[in-house]
Amino acid sequence: MNKKDDDLDYETTGHEWDGIKEYNKPLPRWWLWTFYATIVWAVLYTIAYPAWPGIREATPGLLGYSTRAEVVDEIARFEAANSEINAQLASVELTEIVNDPELNQYAQNAGSAVFRSWCSQCHGSGAAGVQASGYPNLLDDDWLWGGDIEAIHATIAHGIRNEEDPDARWSQMPAFGEILAEEEINQVVNYVMSLSGEPQDASLVAAGETVYLDNCAACHMDDGTGDRWQGAPNLTDAIWLYGGDYDTIMETVVYSRFGVMPPWTERLSEAEIRAVATYVHGLGGGEAPAE
Repeated sequence: MNKKDDDLDYETTGHEWDGIKEYNKPLPRWWLWTFYATIVWAVLYTIAYPAWPGIREATPGLLGYSTRAEVVDEIARFEAANSEINAQLASVELTEIVNDPELNQYAQNAGSAVFRSWCSQCHGSGAAGVQASGYPNLLDDDWLWGGDIEAIHATIAHGIRNEEDPDARWSQMPAFGEILAEEEINQVVNYVMSLSGEPQDASLVAAGETVYLDNCAACHMDDGTGDRWQGAPNLTDAIWLYGGDYDTIMETVVYSRFGVMPPWTERLSEAEIRAVATYVHGLGGGEAPAE
């Protein structure tokens, strides 16, 4: 029970610590009315705007407001504003984009945005790839399927080793652990390492060359420089998709690799695919058009 202190204008709560008494002061009226107003505002807001979550969706609100609808309208507005240049980008020869300064600048900017939205998750925000996971570095000039803009466009459009697009890039390395003896695998791994660096055991290189020519040269060529038509990498340039140390190459030979890239024709427009192809080609590793 509150108690009135004869020496005070306010009631106390009856609590006292070391002679210090706790007042039971009422809240200021302005604070109370502000608090009540916020409650009324909150109730009206939840009625007027989407607020209460349901099983499938939130309540729409009496005003029918939707942030998603705003985003859709904003996207449509920008698409309408860029429709003319997108139509031009989608129809011009790929090799001619770079020759039109305005179109090339637009393609670079749009392609950068597309890359950050759809490609950076695998290839990294800077396009340097992730070696341990087999995501290629797009900054160098080592291209499995070709690095001119037309080849890059085809790779983006159709993807690699996927089941969705009949025109996907396709190659498959055998798992040589089921084909070769352990000694032969050890030999060929040392030979492959010798093509671009130091083998773990130089005494096995000569025997490994024989194993290589009998089993690997059909795709990687006799000299190890690879074959882009098959997506067979160059083994002589010291650029490795999964790593070039002994253990990693051993794992690659024994179990093989089978990286998959999705096709983007169903997700992106032709203009967006051309834009990101132009952007990737211009990162520094793009090659001149094939003659």
